[in-house]
Amino acid sequence: MRYGEGDRESEYVEDRRSEGGGGMFRRGGGMPFPIPMGGGGLSIGSLVLIGIVCLLLGINPLTLLSGGGLELPNLPRPERQGGPQDVPGLPGQRGVEDSNDEKARFVRRVLADTEDVWDQIFKGAGRQYRKPTLVLFRGATRTACGTGQSAMGPFYCPLDQKVYIDLSFYDDLKRRFHAPGDFAQAYVIAHEIGHHVQNLTGISDEVRQRQQAANSQAEANQWSVQLELQADCLAGVWAHSVYARGDLEPGDIEEGLAAAEAVGDDRIQEQAGMTVDPETWTHGSSAERQQWFDRGFESGESSQCDTFG
Repeated sequence: MRYGEGDRESEYVEDRRSEGGGGMFRRGGGMPFPIPMGGGGLSIGSLVLIGIVCLLLGINPLTLLSGGGLELPNLPRPERQGGPQDVPGLPGQRGVEDSNDEKARFVRRVLADTEDVWDQIFKGAGRQYRKPTLVLFRGATRTACGTGQSAMGPFYCPLDQKVYIDLSFYDDLKRRFHAPGDFAQAYVIAHEIGHHVQNLTGISDEVRQRQQAANSQAEANQWSVQLELQADCLAGVWAHSVYARGDLEPGDIEEGLAAAEAVGDDRIQEQAGMTVDPETWTHGSSAERQQWFDRGFESGESSQCDTFG
């Protein structure tokens, strides 16, 4: 990606890497990251199933726009208080560890990029985009969804509208999952921002209700799969905008597709030595994740991200 010294860096980054903690994660949406447990594994979000499990969200197809942009339901939403001056851990503050290292600067540039893209899309729909905060942490950290741990991978908490990431995930993405590259890293952030968009538009609430009314865990998991695939597609919409202004380099999209493949439920189950079982999937197969990311990238239209069509 062609980011340089003159590119804007988001102010909505909270650096907690000098802190620590522990506990269990409760609810949110994010990238699956297996934890070895006697030959099996756990993914983000839920403690109910063994393997790739999470209590995530989904989508109401009636909330999707049939034209360009997103349809934003006229539902009450909690307003964020304050602005970037209220966010602890901004670059340059005392006690903020490594806030200006290259990895952190890259994350801030990607986040700023997503802010610009979604601000424009929301304005086109006659609404205002509320910027999420991205939290950098090491090991574990507090969230409104419970205690987040680095072993869960990056995730989004809808209750505090924050994305959480331990940057060591990028090392695992490269070494364990063979998905290196700066665009692969950017895709991870764009996917989580996709969850934020779903939260702002009311899609998250609709799906949570449908999951609660589901007749089986498999049915509830399917809602999660559809939500995750839509977040992949929304990440592709962002990537289309980056491409349109000429900031992608040769091989970037291939890096993104490789990352999408690496975090497919079928591939993670295979790597964990588990039986590939679609009924337990919560994020979708590698092929599905690649397909929906590519669909968003090729179209550049969030209206094409109807995973329930």
